[in-house]
Amino acid sequence: MPSERAVLSRDTSREAEAFQVRRWRSLSTTEIARLVTGASQAARTLTLAGLRARYSDAPDHELVPLFALLTLGPTLAREAYPDLDRRLGRPAS
Repeated sequence: MPSERAVLSRDTSREAEAFQVRRWRSLSTTEIARLVTGASQAARTLTLAGLRARYSDAPDHELVPLFALLTLGPTLAREAYPDLDRRLGRPAS
């Protein structure tokens, strides 16, 4: 009976996907940490680029609380920035 496998990407052949999985499994913990760190940095960079595009006149120090709101959610962002609603020109919730 053939084993079921998850499809990681619909546009990638089974052979390429199998190679990729074998490569991932062969990585050291240091290499995995580097990959995860790079992916996290790329996500932060893209998020900040989106905020800069949306709020093009805002200085960086005003984007930080917005970044927190997007990445942490409203509850944690408000704990980190108690004046978040005032900063965003919103009534306190």
